[in-house]
Amino acid sequence: MRGWDTRTTYTGEMLRKECAAAMLLAGVMNMSAATKMTQADFGAMPDGVKVRIYTLTNQKGVEARITNYGGRIVSLKTPDRKGAFTDIVLGFDSLAGYLKNPSPFFGTLVGRYANRIAHAKFSLDGVEYKLENNDGGNTLHGGTRGLDKYVWTPRELPDGGLELTVRSKDGDEGFPGNLKVTVIYHLTDENELKIDYSATTDKDTVVNLTNHSYFNLKGAGEGDILGHQLALNADRYTPVDAGLIPTGELRPVDGTPFDFRKKASVIGAHIGDDDAQLKLGHGYDHNWVISKRENELGPAARAEDPASGRVLEVFTTQPGVQFYTGNFLDGTITGKGGKVYQRRYGFCLETQHFPDSPNQPKFPSTVLKPGQTFRSTTVFKFSVE
Repeated sequence: MRGWDTRTTYTGEMLRKECAAAMLLAGVMNMSAATKMTQADFGAMPDGVKVRIYTLTNQKGVEARITNYGGRIVSLKTPDRKGAFTDIVLGFDSLAGYLKNPSPFFGTLVGRYANRIAHAKFSLDGVEYKLENNDGGNTLHGGTRGLDKYVWTPRELPDGGLELTVRSKDGDEGFPGNLKVTVIYHLTDENELKIDYSATTDKDTVVNLTNHSYFNLKGAGEGDILGHQLALNADRYTPVDAGLIPTGELRPVDGTPFDFRKKASVIGAHIGDDDAQLKLGHGYDHNWVISKRENELGPAARAEDPASGRVLEVFTTQPGVQFYTGNFLDGTITGKGGKVYQRRYGFCLETQHFPDSPNQPKFPSTVLKPGQTFRSTTVFKFSVE
């Protein structure tokens, strides 16, 4: 794929064609049997349950370490333009760090419902369900004990993938239905970390699953991400109210600080603008509407650190992506290698259905019924410029 033209404002269709060609050339769906996997102890939960950590390494040396406590991506090592490998995701060196600091959701799988549900309630089939209130009157990322707090059942797959499974009982955090969730990680020799999600239920429910990794392409703890360049394949976004709940509007990005359709858009260029939405989010903490066909594995985002040359591209079947700039990191958390995580030391690209969809009938539905299977795929692809 040729590089993005920094002079061009891309339409969704232009981006779709460009990145679809790249996916075809890369063979993203071809898993490599050459991926090596090892596993080791990662500590124990307070109740004594043992936790494991799995290391996936491809032929090019790219390495992903994933623990079955919340399905967290603990570390992700990729090369810069000089071939030097660095860990580019925020997190902790041990299980104790995650147990002590649960609120940032570093690297974890998020559910049952990623992002926010307004007023901690929704109605389905004429029944109102009251959820755990863990975010100023709203429900965030599944409640007080979302899927990020579970120890998932792991299984090494013959093709080099890691499968994680969890069961959430009917009524957990207020959600209906016995829910079974399976997430599979593959690391390919094309430097892609591919995440496949699936879920089934025995009762009508709502489901929204994502990964909550914080990226810093300079290296975890190596300064802020404001100089990174970002492109988002989105002509619209969902503005929010004071509780960061979508208003229901799909607002065009044209002429706003939310227009990231150019390759060379710098994250920090407009983050401090006198803009009502930026003030509400304390920076970027919004959902963008991805410009692609429904359920298509298409492009969502591209991030680049000009200094190191590292590039991250995100592809997904989901209709939205939450771009978050680590606004609530405040220097009180010490992460891997003793590095202190200050404000905006990482950014998230959480592929998802839209926030508060159960209360927003005009948004894509997140309802899952018995006999159906929820499925989605997200691919994080790494390269250098």
